[in-house]
Amino acid sequence: MSKIDLGQAMASSLFTDPVSDANISFEFFPPNTEKMEKTLWDSITQLESLNPKFVSVTYGAGGSTRERTHKTVKRILDETTLSPAAHLTCVGHSKSEVNAILEQYWEDGVRHIVALRGDMPDMNQDYIPHPQGYQNAADLVKGIKQIADFDISVAAYPEIHPDSPNLSADLDNLKRKIDNGASRAITQAFFEADTYFRFLDHCQSMSIDVPILPGILPVMNYKSLMRFMDLCGTKIPKWMQDLFEDLDDRPQTRSMIAATIANELCRKLYAGGVKDFHIYTLNRSELTYAICHMLGHRPKKEV
Repeated sequence: MSKIDLGQAMASSLFTDPVSDANISFEFFPPNTEKMEKTLWDSITQLESLNPKFVSVTYGAGGSTRERTHKTVKRILDETTLSPAAHLTCVGHSKSEVNAILEQYWEDGVRHIVALRGDMPDMNQDYIPHPQGYQNAADLVKGIKQIADFDISVAAYPEIHPDSPNLSADLDNLKRKIDNGASRAITQAFFEADTYFRFLDHCQSMSIDVPILPGILPVMNYKSLMRFMDLCGTKIPKWMQDLFEDLDDRPQTRSMIAATIANELCRKLYAGGVKDFHIYTLNRSELTYAICHMLGHRPKKEV
């Protein structure tokens, strides 16, 4: 194939016949400085026009961002048209503390919780349940449903959670979360469509029939990505490593490649029947907006 033919093939794959019926949702994290807060709210303003189904706000390891998460969720609820989902973990909290958080969210008008086991404050420390707390995410989901009829999302791991001994144990854990009342699962980031579809087959074999939203992570900093994915047990394909090689000092080129990779992944997923995409924004709007635009998900024009 000539360079011209290759370029035309890529253009055809990337930019023609946009997908107008894809649904999107976004993840943000609570800021810890004034500068980061401005970046977050600039991004929220830019992305609000895309009308996502919901936006989630993360909860730090060991519950370290508890107050900032609540403040961010409350502001989204009060100042935007977006539907916020609050991440909540059981690490480091008693049941009474978690229940109080849930009751406050319900009173504030929050109706969607992303229920997670969570990580210990020291990422190298093994998970230890709070002696008076929920033991794991499945237990947390059950407890949430006893407080109020929240819509609940949970996490799924196409390449197995690092703490799971094997795939079967990981799927059993996901099944318990669904059986206890979760409405959907959102996957950890992955970078090849086959990874997701294999996981979906495994879920179906376990009669896990809720929506499994693929988590899409645009690569903004490759070195940081390598460290984070290593902790999560996510594999980075060799072809992806090669694409980002020698681009440390070329942020614009990195962004172009990142948008292309994420868009191609989304299109392969869509071709396989996926209609819902959860994008990890890292509180930046540019790449997320570009991915949505190429998917055909754009602001509605006023008539």
